[in-house]
Amino acid sequence: MRAMYPGSFDPITLGHLDVIKRAAKMVDTLYVVVMRNPAKKYFFTTEERMKLVERSIDGIDNVVVDMHDGLLVDYARNMNIKVVIRGLRAVTDFEFELQMANANRQLLPGLETVFFMTDEKYSFISSTLVREVATLGGDISQWVPEPVIMAFKDKIRRD
Repeated sequence: MRAMYPGSFDPITLGHLDVIKRAAKMVDTLYVVVMRNPAKKYFFTTEERMKLVERSIDGIDNVVVDMHDGLLVDYARNMNIKVVIRGLRAVTDFEFELQMANANRQLLPGLETVFFMTDEKYSFISSTLVREVATLGGDISQWVPEPVIMAFKDKIRRD
């Protein structure tokens, strides 16, 4: 079975990695798809986000990192993927994720969404929080993998 775990991953967090590791154990191939939404402003470029995901998942053999800048259902259709993995941190995530899951199933009948509850120790972490703390000089080491820490240091130093 092939599944996809889409997201902006701006940046990837330990919460994302928790979901990736657990989902990878349940499928033959897990596609971690770095999505690009032209209406959204990102801290890291699509290429940078892909590299950060690749460096962070080193050692998980059945995970493929890819990118997509269209509808999630188009990627799923093109790759013959029938399962979308989504992480839930809290009840507040559920309403939006349910809406998206239902819309995706209407656009591509047969596409199922499987929700993973994030481990409670990561339940408050968001990429937005990480970006804010990092750009203000705070310590993000307990929330993100090492490659992300280094990428923030490099990017902040350049800007």
